[in-house]
Amino acid sequence: MDSIPTPRRSKFAKTFSKITNLKKSTKNRSNSGFCIPITAEKLRCCESKLFDEEAMAELRDRAAMEAFVAKLFAAVSSVKAAYAAQQMAQLPYDDAAVQSADQAVVDELRAVSELKRRFLKNQIDSSPPHVVVMLAEIQEQQSLMKTYEITMRKMQREIDHKSSQISSLREKLKEINRSNRVMEKTMNATGNFSVLETVSFHNLSVNDFVVVLNYALKSVRHFVKQMIRDMESANWDIDAAVNAILGGVKFSKRDHRGFAFESFVCREIFSGFDDPIFGIERIDSEKQGRRIFFFEEFKKLRSVSVSHFVKHNQSSLFGKFLKSRYLNFVHPKMEFSFCGNLNQRKTVNAGELPETEFFKMFAEMSRRVWLLHCLAFSFDGDVGIFRVEKDSRFSEVYMENVSDDVFAAAGGGLRVALTVVPGFQFRHTVVQSKVYLIPSKC
Repeated sequence: MDSIPTPRRSKFAKTFSKITNLKKSTKNRSNSGFCIPITAEKLRCCESKLFDEEAMAELRDRAAMEAFVAKLFAAVSSVKAAYAAQQMAQLPYDDAAVQSADQAVVDELRAVSELKRRFLKNQIDSSPPHVVVMLAEIQEQQSLMKTYEITMRKMQREIDHKSSQISSLREKLKEINRSNRVMEKTMNATGNFSVLETVSFHNLSVNDFVVVLNYALKSVRHFVKQMIRDMESANWDIDAAVNAILGGVKFSKRDHRGFAFESFVCREIFSGFDDPIFGIERIDSEKQGRRIFFFEEFKKLRSVSVSHFVKHNQSSLFGKFLKSRYLNFVHPKMEFSFCGNLNQRKTVNAGELPETEFFKMFAEMSRRVWLLHCLAFSFDGDVGIFRVEKDSRFSEVYMENVSDDVFAAAGGGLRVALTVVPGFQFRHTVVQSKVYLIPSKC
């Protein structure tokens, strides 16, 4: 009976001893009391879950901050739109619109201030970030569109104002041009008759010729201005026209282009000047009393209008000269471009005078050139006419410069670019030609 319980105690003692040893070994490893052993796989899984939670929290914070920034940009855009509306309401001043715009600016600034307060207190909106961003972008785009619309209205208002100013200035310019044309017409119609009346056959001098020459050139310049105005009205390329006349001459100033047209008109209107009858018909140039004949022609025309003289002297030399010069000078294409038809040409061919401003100025210029021609052949001896060749050196004896601007830039001398007005010679006396100068190449 005593030998049976012994093995049982021995087995229990062994089991208790194992448990006691396990506790001791565990305490020795951790020194923290009892713990349950964790495998490496379970430890890695816990660490991964902890990292994912931290990453997700960081992403949520970043998304919330991006949403907040989007709201801030939208609020700033709203402030800009409200301020633009405020400026728009002040010009022209609208009291109700100004008050409404002021209140809108205040409201938008308060919204920005509220965002600042939330940021400082870290009270970021907890709404879904993607929804906040979308709503903020919509608000920002709406504000931008409103700003663009206000800017467009402002620019359109400025355009309308500028257009109104341009229209007003155009009307003033038209009025000034009309006034100038009336003055030119009056000056051309009346002329300086007191000067012409002092010319005497028995006391003719080159000074008289110079006076009448200046009288004629004044009309030439008036006609050139009218011709350029008609060219511009017909949308001509003025630079191309100048280049066609001169072929490569460069002017120091844009206004100097008028010298090219003056040169062209003088070349045409003075063509054949040294012929006693201007090449319109032949008469005995050696007949007695030629000087008296031309001076009488001079007296007939110096104090009458062109229309009155031609109407009562249809077969006169001047009438033939006027008809010939107009048909040769005014090309049909030019007349059609200026007038839209060739009625003036038909009228002149029929022996009548058109009533247009262009023809009246051409006729007055022709009358004055004819007066100069008659006076030239009233002198004892033939008159000569000359033009200076291009690239000739400047000579103060034979030439007069039409522009003083070139002298300041002329370091190596001057040369002739074109002859504007031809020169005249009476025996040993020379009336200078008028030339446009440019600095010499060398």
